[in-house]
Amino acid sequence: MSFTLAIVGRPNVGKSTLFNRLVGKKLALVDDQPGVTRDLREGEARLGDLRFTVIDTAGLEDATDNSLEGRMRRLTERAVDMADICLFMIDARTGVTPVDEMFAEILRRKSAHVILAANKAEGNAAEAGVLEAYGLGLGEPLRLSGEHGEGMPDLYSILLPLADKFEAEAVDHSPVVDLELDDDEDWEEGDEIPAAPVPTRDKPLQVAVVGRPNAGKSTLINKILGEDRLLTGPEAGITRDAISLQIDWSGTPMRIFDTAGMRKKAKVQEKLEKLSVSDGLRAVKFAEVVVILLDAEIPFEQQDLRIADLAEREGRAVVVAVNKWDVEDNKQEKLAALKESFARLLPQLRGAPLVTVSAKTGKGLERLHDAVMRAYEVWNRRIPTAALNRWLTGMLEQHPPPAPQGKRIKLRYMTQAKTRPPGFVVMCSHPDKIPASYTRYLVNGLRQDFDMPGTPIRLTMRGQGDKNPYKGRKKAPPSKLRKHLSGRRD
Repeated sequence: MSFTLAIVGRPNVGKSTLFNRLVGKKLALVDDQPGVTRDLREGEARLGDLRFTVIDTAGLEDATDNSLEGRMRRLTERAVDMADICLFMIDARTGVTPVDEMFAEILRRKSAHVILAANKAEGNAAEAGVLEAYGLGLGEPLRLSGEHGEGMPDLYSILLPLADKFEAEAVDHSPVVDLELDDDEDWEEGDEIPAAPVPTRDKPLQVAVVGRPNAGKSTLINKILGEDRLLTGPEAGITRDAISLQIDWSGTPMRIFDTAGMRKKAKVQEKLEKLSVSDGLRAVKFAEVVVILLDAEIPFEQQDLRIADLAEREGRAVVVAVNKWDVEDNKQEKLAALKESFARLLPQLRGAPLVTVSAKTGKGLERLHDAVMRAYEVWNRRIPTAALNRWLTGMLEQHPPPAPQGKRIKLRYMTQAKTRPPGFVVMCSHPDKIPASYTRYLVNGLRQDFDMPGTPIRLTMRGQGDKNPYKGRKKAPPSKLRKHLSGRRD
């Protein structure tokens, strides 16, 4: 990216709408009510042939205390310090307000490059507001309509000369190199199983942090980052958007998604909260590793179990982290109870890492990093076909499949069809007759014998079909058959 552009302004002037237009996706939540955006959201913007980083910010409000609005304002002012260019947006239909005048004065002092934009400028109703904008002392206002795309060529003309100035700071993005894993039929006992692909700057490890409201997700990510990048506080449900941040955590390139707290579906009534939860669910689907953050005081509530089950059904690698461990008194007893509850309530994630952390003090973060990398490695595990079939022979000798209705089931061949998560196919006779208990027996054996704890495993039974090419073909009627044979005799 050649430069960074921060979009700032009062609440509900259309910052997130313009952000979505520049990135070409509906990344930021948009609603009619003011104050929807709270955290800083970065995206890769395109405008003509320009490529740059754009930052969507919380609405600037006249608050400097430690209230939620005051913390949001400090975060926005920090984005102004980070950015090369500030796009100061006002609502042309509302006109210039005293708050606009106050923040225009702040931007003149803090930013060297400020672009004044009058949004919602389509139609005659915006003329008066555009004329008022001249009085802010930031030059000629740019007429925009983030919703309808008006004014984009003018914005391009303003950014183009500034882009040349910042071109020296552009990041060189090297091409992605995909690692191919060979299916080695000559595998022998003692040979190493191929390792997982190594995350790179261009293809970082995707990690989503999910959990109930007020579990400490944003605080945990801030501690990993080493800075207060995400908005935090004692209020539950502060985070609304699924915010992604690219970091280097202990030498591993990662993109971490902070998500909104997920409450029970029956309690989610407001449209905005529904949008926030769906945004978090989308982050789970795009993630490779999902960290489920629990509150040590109330772990494994029904909603935690639903979230864990969702991650497993989506086929993500799962790590369970128990937060607020610093305030726990009886740590040994509590840990034993947690492990027992985990094994009992989430049997589908048997063996998944369970890590205790403190987002406040940072204790346990190295263990969490190691658990994430371990889960990622297992999630990418590929087992050679020769090893699988030797293992299958041993499992059949130890426990043959049942013979329902006297039909003997033959398991002939097994191979791994995919990774991420590991998926296996067993070629057999009568696949519809194999009970779920026998499939679980094989899955549990795979986990134990090939060291794949916790990761979702997909096992499919597939029939080989009948090799008789004439089976199912309609027989010729006797009259036609006699006619055909008599014709041959002639």
